[in-house]
Amino acid sequence: MNHELSVAVTGSTGYVGGAVARLLAAAGARQRLLARSPERAPAFPGAEPVLSGYADRGLAAGSLAGIDLLFMVSGAEAPDRLAQHFSFIDAAADAGVGHIVYTSFYGAAPDASFTLARDHFATEEHIRASGMAYTFLRDNLYLDFLPAMVGEDGVIRGPAGDGVASVVARDDVARTAAAILQDPERHRNASYDLTGPEELSLASAAAVLSEETGRPVSFHNETTAEAYESRRGYGAPEWQLDAWVSTYTAIARGELAGLSGAVEEITGQAPLTLRAFLRANGR
Repeated sequence: MNHELSVAVTGSTGYVGGAVARLLAAAGARQRLLARSPERAPAFPGAEPVLSGYADRGLAAGSLAGIDLLFMVSGAEAPDRLAQHFSFIDAAADAGVGHIVYTSFYGAAPDASFTLARDHFATEEHIRASGMAYTFLRDNLYLDFLPAMVGEDGVIRGPAGDGVASVVARDDVARTAAAILQDPERHRNASYDLTGPEELSLASAAAVLSEETGRPVSFHNETTAEAYESRRGYGAPEWQLDAWVSTYTAIARGELAGLSGAVEEITGQAPLTLRAFLRANGR
């Protein structure tokens, strides 16, 4: 790693950002951990927690002063997330950041079925227009979340049909990001699709979950109308319901299909299958 680079990491109080910070610390990097609650940031050698936030451009610019390289985890889902992203990117440009590594989404496009993938595309475009160098990590659906899709009755419900997703483990995303941050020039102005090693339908994922957990799990292919109705009881706003349901319709339309070798090419280690993930995590 180029130890002369100054690196800032966002999301260190979350899973992916925290894993990236841990891997960078193990590699001997000095880093600044940007957080809304710095007291919650993990304590790693060479890591300095600093107050920051996406929505406050002035605060963010101050927290990024002297930073060359920025790892930007996409913000928490919110109706104004895109505005927050733009504010933070503008702050990075104000502060003189040279290179942003951003966690985007697989198939990010202005007309993507998955509504939040449209926001990721717009964020990518804003970064491109900023003049900063960039690396986009277009993560597929996280396989870590598949067990959470199972209802209390052991059924995964959604309008995914027979479509498949090339699900990827968050640990594999973090390992890839950490490798890129240690050799950023090699990945300058590049975009990578990050997938696991297998394409899974929700029916096949249910079968693996059943075999590995010993709990019967099945998949029920809802209609889109049924999917909205079954989720309205959570009291979520309409934009959130759209995001939830469109996760499944994107799978049905084939927008999360396709395998990439980027994880192994960048890290030298093959990504986890769902079965290996479940066994490693005692599910």
